[in-house]
Amino acid sequence: MSFPRLAFATPRKLPRANELAGRVVVLDIAFAAEGTGTSFEKVTQKLIVGLGPRLAMWVDHHDHALHATYRQDPRFVLATKAEHGACPEMIDEALVARAGTVDTIVCHGDFDGLASAAKWIRGGREPYPGADADARAIDTRMGTPSDRAKVIDRALRARMNDDALKGLIVRWLVSGGDDAGAFREIEEASESARVMEDNARELARRYELSGETAICDVRGNTLRYDKTVLLLLGQERARVALVHDETTVTLAARFDSGIDLLRMLDIQGGMPTRVSVPAARLGDVIQRLTKAGLAKR
Repeated sequence: MSFPRLAFATPRKLPRANELAGRVVVLDIAFAAEGTGTSFEKVTQKLIVGLGPRLAMWVDHHDHALHATYRQDPRFVLATKAEHGACPEMIDEALVARAGTVDTIVCHGDFDGLASAAKWIRGGREPYPGADADARAIDTRMGTPSDRAKVIDRALRARMNDDALKGLIVRWLVSGGDDAGAFREIEEASESARVMEDNARELARRYELSGETAICDVRGNTLRYDKTVLLLLGQERARVALVHDETTVTLAARFDSGIDLLRMLDIQGGMPTRVSVPAARLGDVIQRLTKAGLAKR
C-alpha cells in the first residue's frame, strides 16, 4: 500500500496550504471555534480556500455551527460528537475509494486522529480488530480501551509535541500491530507519562467544590502534569471539572452528562463536553456555570 505524507495539526494550528503536497485529506480536525482565541475565517477557511480543488475530503466529528455551510459539498463528511464519538468509525472502504488518490493526510495528533490516518492508509480497514472501539473509548473517556490502546494514548499524552512518535504510531497501526520493535519504542514513551499522571494526582488536591463544579487552580505550578487525568479526577468529584492556569481555562464533563459547554460559553464548535478558553474569561465562565445551576453564587 502507498504511504502518503503525514502532517499533524490541531484545530487552532493548521499547516499552510502551500506546505502540503498534492491532493489532501483532513481527518479528525474540528473547524476552529470562535471564543477560543481563534477564528474559522483565519484558520479553517484559510486552509480550505488555499487547497481549493486539491482538498480531496475533510472528515470530522466535532460540533460546529458552520457544518451546514458545507453540507452540499461531497468532500465534507461532517458529524457531531453525539453522532460519532470518534472519527475512525466514519471511515470505510467506500469513503476512501470515493476520495480517490491522496498524497497528504492532515490529522489530529491524538489516538483518534492517528487511528483515522492509519485506517485511511489501509483503505478503510481497521488497523486491528477493535481499533474503532478503542478510539471511541479514548476520545469519549467512556468504556475501556484495550491495553495496547492505553499504551499509545499514554505515550501521546506524555510526548504530545513529538511528531516522530506520532509517525511511528501511525506506521505501527498501518502494520496491523505486527511490528513488535516499534511497539517497544511506544511503550518506552508511555512509561514517561507515569510521572505526569502522579503530578496530576498531586495537583488534584487543589480541587474545591462549588455546587456541581470542581475547580482546580494550578497557577504557579511548575510540574509537568497530565491535564486529561486531572480533569477526570475532577469529574469524580462533580459533574463539571474546571482547571485554570495563567493562560487557559479548561472545562470537562462526562460524555453522557447532557451538558453542552459549547452552548453555555457561546462557542461555535468543538467538543460539547470539553472546551478551553483564554484565562481572561475565568470570571465569565464562573458566572455562566452559576447561571446554569452548576456552580454556587
